[in-house]
Amino acid sequence: MSQRPISSAQASLTEAAQKRILILDGAMGTMIQRHKLEEEDYRGTQFADWHCDVKGNNDLLVLTQPDIIYQIHCDYFEAGADIIETNTFNATTIAMADYDMQAQSRDINLAAAKLARKAADEFTAKTPEKPRFVAGVLGPTNRTASISPDVNDPGKRNVTFDELVEAYSESTEALIEGGVDLIMLETIFDTLNAKAAAFAVESVFEKLGRFLPVMVSGTITDASGRTLSGQTAEAFYYSMRHINPFSFGLNCALGPDLLRQYVDEVANVSECFISAHPNAGLPNEFGEYDMEGPEMAEHIKEWAQSGLVNIVGGCCGSTPEHIRDIANAVKGIAPRQLPEFEPKMRLSGLEPFVH
Repeated sequence: MSQRPISSAQASLTEAAQKRILILDGAMGTMIQRHKLEEEDYRGTQFADWHCDVKGNNDLLVLTQPDIIYQIHCDYFEAGADIIETNTFNATTIAMADYDMQAQSRDINLAAAKLARKAADEFTAKTPEKPRFVAGVLGPTNRTASISPDVNDPGKRNVTFDELVEAYSESTEALIEGGVDLIMLETIFDTLNAKAAAFAVESVFEKLGRFLPVMVSGTITDASGRTLSGQTAEAFYYSMRHINPFSFGLNCALGPDLLRQYVDEVANVSECFISAHPNAGLPNEFGEYDMEGPEMAEHIKEWAQSGLVNIVGGCCGSTPEHIRDIANAVKGIAPRQLPEFEPKMRLSGLEPFVH
């Protein structure tokens, strides 16, 4: 790929990542649940007369309950986070269709980015030697471009590549306008969705003449060690390395004990930084997460001591308490050094092919 201009944020982010292990925030949904919000809270004054229920639309809260989202961002920064994620996991037009709020998608992404930016700037001003960063999140959507939703019709799809690109492009433009420092493709379970997101992001960068770092984070769905669309972690990396990501990693689905071997797998093949933000263990029979901060931090400390990671945080079930414990656990441990690999042809289907 042609050489691109490096933004000041990217230069600062790269410098920080070379010096120490960076801390990502924890779960947004877990923190929102603590507020026990009801339908009227989600609606706010702006959507008091909306024609369908919106409870559960956490992304909408950046418009209707901005103070809550802002405070969650601040709580994670207080706990030691270097990077916070915008509250936009389901903010694409495709995911917003569940609430018939496709038309609100752009406003949600823009507001979410501005809220996170405000928190980041305030904490950077307090401690300029530790700059804070905002990752604009593009979630996987609730549709899959490579798997049929109908077991009786293997060729059926409920979304096309072009539809995904259109949705991701709108979100990306709004996130950049709102002031994010980087873009994160998060919780990827279908590589074709991720390729659509990557294409959209690259296209928006070209259109705006602004090139931000891109984090790519997939999810291994179970003990098979594969994404939902069937790829191993290594094969998934080879499918996405062409976009020259700032970092590549894994999050969600598994706790740190079960995720470790797959983080190890990508750390051994990736030319870029490695990120990992696992769940706080596996959910119990009530759907809650029982792994406390000290136990989670002990696992991630071992990852750091083994030279596997550059960016760590938490996914489902994690809280500022978890992030504080993780930040303390990896403090002073050298980050993973970027390796150099001999030139080879690296291809992938469901499995990697290196020749």
